[in-house]
Amino acid sequence: MITQPWLGFGGQKRFAEDQCRNTWVLNLDADEVVTPELAREITAVFEAGEPSFVAYGMPVQMVYPGAAKPRPLARDHWYVRLYNRRVVRFRESAVHDSVVTDDHPFGRLKGSMYHYSMRSFADMKRKLNERTWLLVENSEHDTTGAFMSRLLTEFPMNFFKYYIIRRHCTGGLTGLRYASIQSGFRFLKIYRIWRSGSPRAPSSGSITASATREY
Repeated sequence: MITQPWLGFGGQKRFAEDQCRNTWVLNLDADEVVTPELAREITAVFEAGEPSFVAYGMPVQMVYPGAAKPRPLARDHWYVRLYNRRVVRFRESAVHDSVVTDDHPFGRLKGSMYHYSMRSFADMKRKLNERTWLLVENSEHDTTGAFMSRLLTEFPMNFFKYYIIRRHCTGGLTGLRYASIQSGFRFLKIYRIWRSGSPRAPSSGSITASATREY
């Protein structure tokens, strides 16, 4: 077993990449599961020899606490998780852990990962609160009128994103609760940035590179 003190979200992933023996990496967190459909697609990518692309993205669908699988018609995240680490890598960032593909074309897999990201809604709130402070620390303090207007729009815009675009409306009351909590913490992030000119979270780093991530 290899252990490493926390280097930030991107730094920790890059450390893990350096420990790999093979060129190709399938990045899988401890709370994620590869579905049989995705496993078959990944196998097919390598059946004909060297893959056509240097990276492949796939849907990552969130599973509600106590559920066995995602809600109907789930549309949560899309990430590059299968890639040639000699060509593309995770970005060096304290707050984000996405693979930077730059100008390299990438493939798209239809099979999904299931993401069991929270034990309960209380656990979800705790994690969002910690992540919000981390984002505040790594954001520039801004009191411009355009930024302050987000105090009015952040909650409704994010609620529409989570409830309608990401289809938590198909999750019943649980989906409504999830969308409301996520939107509330999005608003709280903007409020904390507006109120605080100095960081309050015990971490370091900055948001720098662009990465392939879809919402």
